[in-house]
Amino acid sequence: MTANYHTHTYRCRHASGTEREYIERAVEGGIKIMGFSDHIPFRFPDGYQSDYRVPLEEVENYFATLNALREEYKNKIKIHIGWEMEYYPLYFDEMLENAARWGSEYLILGQHFIGNEHPGGKYIGEGINGETELAEYVDCVLEAIKTGKFSYICHPDVFRYTGEKAAYERENRRLCRAAAEADIPLEINFLGIRDGRHYPNGDFWRIAGEEGCTAVFGFDAHKAKAAYDGESLEAAQKIVKEYGLKLVETVQLRPLK
Repeated sequence: MTANYHTHTYRCRHASGTEREYIERAVEGGIKIMGFSDHIPFRFPDGYQSDYRVPLEEVENYFATLNALREEYKNKIKIHIGWEMEYYPLYFDEMLENAARWGSEYLILGQHFIGNEHPGGKYIGEGINGETELAEYVDCVLEAIKTGKFSYICHPDVFRYTGEKAAYERENRRLCRAAAEADIPLEINFLGIRDGRHYPNGDFWRIAGEEGCTAVFGFDAHKAKAAYDGESLEAAQKIVKEYGLKLVETVQLRPLK
């Protein structure tokens, strides 16, 4: 494994370690292409800022620090700077405009909420048995794909659905079919493997394989040690083999403008 586009920083307030420590770990593990994609800042109309995002006040330091390190390490590793971002129907244009204005190179889709998150958004990782909510999540992902602005979909199986299996099959087949048609990779998420979470989900990846989807590995690093996660690599490779997935090492970064 030589590329990873899913790396966070301490600035999101639920990760630890310095950017330099992450880069050193990646270099040590043989990573040649490294993408920083922390949770994109956003201030909702009432002034609310999510507590899992980088604060707006940290944007300048985020880019300044990473740009300086990119120059320093240019002979050892290629560094890209972007964001993990949701697709919120009401706020997508503003979020995209901000990302482009700040100089972001790429976006990966990390849909964590149904709807627009705030106010009243529903977090999808807690366990939901409603078919309507599952369909709404898939609709958001499909709309995100249509924008052409996301380089890949991270943890596409993050929705913790506890309802009827037929609905899970139907809705995720819609998602996988759209991703395959748009040639947008789906991420096998190493954080889920490391922490023993409900994802990666075998039922999801079976569907992805049947629909001819392309997979990509993502460390989803929140600690410096995870900027190279060889311990989870074998489990991820087994998923690829078991479900007949097409795997790509590198991703074509889609321009924001």
